[in-house]
Formats: sequence, structure tokens, C-alpha cells
Amino acid sequence: MAMSCINPENLLAVALVINRSRDGPAFVFHYPPIVQPVNGAAEPADGVDLEDLLLERLSLRSRRDVGAAEVSSPLRHHDDHLMTESGSQIVPWEHVAGFPTRDLASILTPARPYHKTLFQLSLDPLLCISYPIHVPENGKWKKARKADKSRASGSRQADELVAPHETGPAPSAAKPPEPAARDKDGKKEDADDEKRSSMTMFNLVFVLNPKKNEVKELVDALYGNIVKKVNKAYKYSQQHSDFIWKESKRILAAKDKAREEKKNMSALWKELLQTSSLAASLHDIYEAVSQNKIATLHLDTAAGVLTPSVQIPAPFFVSDVPAEHEQGQRGLWLTTANAFLSQDSLEEPGFLDRNFALLLMDDEKKIISELQGDRDPATVSMVEFVRLAKPTTSCVHPRALMPMPTPFYQVGQSSVLTLGQVRKYAQHFIFWRRAIAIPPLHARDTYIVSPNCALTRLPDASHEWRRAFPAAPPLPNLLAELSMCPKPYKAFCPSKAHRPLYLRMLAWLMRGGWVTQLCTFGYVVVWPEILYEVDYEIEAEELAAAAEAASSPIDDAPKPAAEAPDRGHAEDGTAATARPTVEHAAEMARLQRIAIKASREAADKATAHARKTVPVATAHPSTNAALHLAALAPHVILDAKKATGKESRYLSAIARRLRDDKTRSAWQLMCKYFDGRCALERIALQEDMKRKEVWNLLTAMSEYLLCTRHW
Repeated sequence: MAMSCINPENLLAVALVINRSRDGPAFVFHYPPIVQPVNGAAEPADGVDLEDLLLERLSLRSRRDVGAAEVSSPLRHHDDHLMTESGSQIVPWEHVAGFPTRDLASILTPARPYHKTLFQLSLDPLLCISYPIHVPENGKWKKARKADKSRASGSRQADELVAPHETGPAPSAAKPPEPAARDKDGKKEDADDEKRSSMTMFNLVFVLNPKKNEVKELVDALYGNIVKKVNKAYKYSQQHSDFIWKESKRILAAKDKAREEKKNMSALWKELLQTSSLAASLHDIYEAVSQNKIATLHLDTAAGVLTPSVQIPAPFFVSDVPAEHEQGQRGLWLTTANAFLSQDSLEEPGFLDRNFALLLMDDEKKIISELQGDRDPATVSMVEFVRLAKPTTSCVHPRALMPMPTPFYQVGQSSVLTLGQVRKYAQHFIFWRRAIAIPPLHARDTYIVSPNCALTRLPDASHEWRRAFPAAPPLPNLLAELSMCPKPYKAFCPSKAHRPLYLRMLAWLMRGGWVTQLCTFGYVVVWPEILYEVDYEIEAEELAAAAEAASSPIDDAPKPAAEAPDRGHAEDGTAATARPTVEHAAEMARLQRIAIKASREAADKATAHARKTVPVATAHPSTNAALHLAALAPHVILDAKKATGKESRYLSAIARRLRDDKTRSAWQLMCKYFDGRCALERIALQEDMKRKEVWNLLTAMSEYLLCTRHW
């Protein structure tokens, strides 16, 4: 998972553009209010296309406006209205990033083929991306349905707008207003339909200033997580209450009035943000996304308040120590536990059940207090989940001050919560960045000071540590001990009675990215004794197959002349001359020479094979220094679960050497973890085995494992 690449430098603005059937495109609102022109715009070159010509016109018009005002510098920063020598008025909000908004509105209202697809427009060096929403084909935003069906479907669609795995209630829905009374000719209904259909599309546009090497990453991160989801939320509010159209009319009317009154931009924007929840939502989107936070919108629609939440998922771990210029990643949990997994598997709830635990990122009491302040019916269950999300080992005190991780499936075995609830609540806390998924902490595992810890935070962290654990050693002292020769974490506990406290301390350290688990990764190593044995067996099998083929020869020689098929008759009716016997004899002689040569080679191979030392399985192949093995080097199987051909025979030969049936059968099971990517400490969780049993088996297999240790 990559660190979010969005920041105020490359996300310049968020803007809403609409199109109307009679009045055409309109640039409704944008945030932040002042978007400065970006230097470095390319001049149109020869052979430009229609879009280039349009961009040239935009640029020329912008420069012409600036020249007419003779205040180029103030135009970039002005808050008040300016007047040109010719008497025309320059309105501060009618230019965004140096472009006139009336022209931007025209090019940012794409045709229906772009409906609900990625729309990308380059205003070099700027880039605009959006997910345009067009009115349905019948020209009406509101779907025709019965009131009760509308409410039921509305609740169902509203649920889709809530953040994934969010357990909060669906957006409240007020009672739909009674249908407007119709006059005898039904003109009232026609007028309402006309007003509703006068907006033919809307488009929430993100204006970017990306570096060349970050365009794809920037677009991918924004489009799927923010652009698409917010436009869908707007679509829902428009279909159920004409929210976008009504708010757009209010905003445009306020801007027109402010234009006449020459109200300064800061006053107008402050007013719009206070009175329009649509304008406020653009503010919230920009501020949250540009600062890598969760954007929770509050759309005050006629059908009730909608509160969709969107975010670009924040990484909670890194798999390698970041470079010097990536200081923003300092302090994140350093681990390869998730590095080789696909995003789909990480998002699959079932995967988390046995392999991961939930570590809350704040004090348990604080989280419970916040939950109890919510009237959501699910609050009781969520509070119980927080209380149960602790380790199941008997040494952990049930009233731990700091939350401790427990495998999800163990929490789901409680009589209070179902596994489905546990999965849902776990995803809820992870989405809201109130928890992270980590391998369960255990006193017998080894933890070291993380090479990615943010040492600049050590002074402040030391004060927090002292408040949380007044009886514990100072934080710098404990980190110094963990920096020495790695050993199981329980070795740092003064006594078994201190273990609950030290596990809570470990959770605190993990939460702040101060420590990481030192894990063991294994490859299968094939010693020369086994290499020789497999090669010897393969050679013996080939010789046996050749001998069997020689004992049952197949006569492929050409038929003699007497047996040759009739080639027809001569012109005089007599039989044609038979094949020449000289050619047949030559062919037979050639085949005989080949057969003799093959026989000699087979005999030579058999003789050489017979002279070889017969393989003998020793108790410790790794120490077998026999002379016939001197030329062989050990072979490492990089991924035992994908072994084929010779490598699969090596694995079988190793299995035959394992001393007891239990270890031999476990070898087949555990080979899938010998790929240098799966931490051997995870096997017990994934196979639902006891840790001691797993390590006993691994110890019995250790002669055939090449192990390395890292985070």
C-alpha cells in the first residue's frame, strides 16, 4: 500500500459545473476560492488539434483580460472587483487558475458518452478529472415510483453511500412532501417537471497539478476513492430531492447578486459556506483529501441529511525502510506481513479471521466513551466488540488499560457477537483509522526497535509513556534493551506477574511504530547427498526404459522390393519394374549402424552408472562430505509450493529422510510456507495448530531449511 500522494501542491481545487437545457453550462462553485495560475503552461505548437486551439483561446483571453485591467499582479491575488479602462468589470471568482470560468464550464461539461466514466482533460500543465453525471434518458432526475417503494429503495441506496463497513444508521429520510396540487390542465406538474429537468448534467471536477511521474498514481488514487464516490452521492441526492439543482440555483443567484453589489470574494465565499451544504461539501472534500484525512460530508437535502464519507485509504505499514525524501512514512509500522499479499486478499474479511488481530489506535475507555455518545442501535454491540478485542491468553489481565489484539475468529466465538458482526466492526474501525490489523502479539515472539521509528518524536513520546506506564522503565531505556541481541519478548519481563503489563506496553509500542516483530522466513535447501540421489535415480530409470525398449524392437525398416506396393503398369501392359534392392540395402545398413552406435552408448552409460557409488541416506545429509559429492553445491528451492520436475523429487527425497510419520506428513503441509515470504511464526494461526507443536515440527525439519530473519 503506497503512501497517499495527494497534497495541496498537486490538488489545486475542487469545482462543481452543471449544464442546463436553456442557459447552457455554468461554473457553480469552487474551493479554495483563490486558485493561482500555474507557471509553465506550454505554448501551442504546429499541427495542434481542436482542444489545443481551445486552450490557446482560453490562454489568450485570460492574458487579454489581464492586459485590459493593467493590473496583472493584483489579478492574481485580488479579492475585490476591478474595472478596466473600457469600463468592463473583472469579478474575482470568474477566473480559476488563470482561466475564465465561463470557458472552463464549457469544456468541463462533456457529452453523454462520458456519463459515469472517467473524464480526463489536460490544461497543460493542469489536469482535470471527473465522473460526469447526466440526467436519465427520459429527461427527469426523479424516478417514477410509488412513495413506499421510493422510500425503501432510498434507504437501500443511501446505505451504499455510507463508508464501506460503516455501521452507522442510514441517512435520515424525512416524510416525502405531498404532491403539488394540479390545476385542471395539469400545468403545475408540467412546470415542476420542467424545473427539475432544466439541469441536464453535473460534474464534480478535481483540478490537479501533477508531476509527470505521479500522474497515474494521482489519478488512480483520486478517481476510485473520491471522485467516483462523491459524484455518486451527489447523484443520489439529486434523484431523491433535486438537491444539486436547487443548491446550484441558490449559489448562482447569490453570485449574480454579489456581482451587482460588487461584494468581495472572501465575504461571498464565507456566506456560501455557511448557507449552502453543497458549497460546504466542496470545502470539506478539498480540506480532507489534500491533508490525507477522511471527508465526512453533510448534505442537507429535503429528504434528510446525508452523511457519506470518503477517503484515500491511509497506509498503516511499510514493507521497507523509506528513502530520505519520504519522511512522511517515518513512524509507520514496518513489516512484510502484508507486503506480498494482493489488495483483494487484504480486503477479504475471511482472510483476517485467523491471520490478524485488531489493535485499536487509541485508549479503550476513550473509544467506548465516544461510542456511547452515539444513539446508533449498533452501539451496544460495538462497545462489546471493543471490550472483547483482547488476547485470549490467560496471562493478560481482562481490564487492561490499553487494548490488546485478539484473532478475529476468537472474538467471533463469543456468545455475544457473531463472526459476521466481528468482521463488520473490524472493517469499520479500520476504515475510520481507529484500528490496524496486525499479527497477534505474543510474549514468545521476538520484537526489535523498528528501523522506521520516528526518533524525532521520542521526547514527546517519552512523556506520554510515563503517563501511561508510571511503573515501567523509561521509554529510551526499554528501546535500548530491545536494540540488543534479539530474544523473545517475555525475556524482558522481570517476572511472569509483570507479563500483562509488558504486553500492554508492547501494544503501545506497536501502535506508535516504535517496534516491529522480527520474523523467521524459510527456504528449502537441498544438500548434495539428495541431489546425487535424485540424479542417480533418474539415470537408473532412463537406463531401464532404454533396456525395455531394446528388448521389444519395432521394425521400422523399409519393406523389401517383393513387398513393395504395386506402382502401376508400363505402357505396354507389363508389370512395372520393382524398387531397386541397392537403395533398400543401403537404408538397412544405415539403420544398423545407428542401432549399433546406440547400443554401444547405452552399454557405456550402463557401465558408467554401475561404477558410480550407490546413494546412501545418512542421518545428517548436511554434513555428508563423501568424495563423490565434492563437486556438488547445495540447491535452494525458492518456492516449495510451486516445485515441479526435479525440485518436486527433491522434496519427496527429503520427506523420506524425516524420522517419524508425523513430521513426514507435516512436511507436505508446511512446504507451502517455505517461500521466503510467509513468516513461520504465522503457521500456527493459519493452520489452527499449537505454537509449540509447530516449532517442534520445524525443529525436526530444520536441517532442510535455510532460514533468514527480518521484519
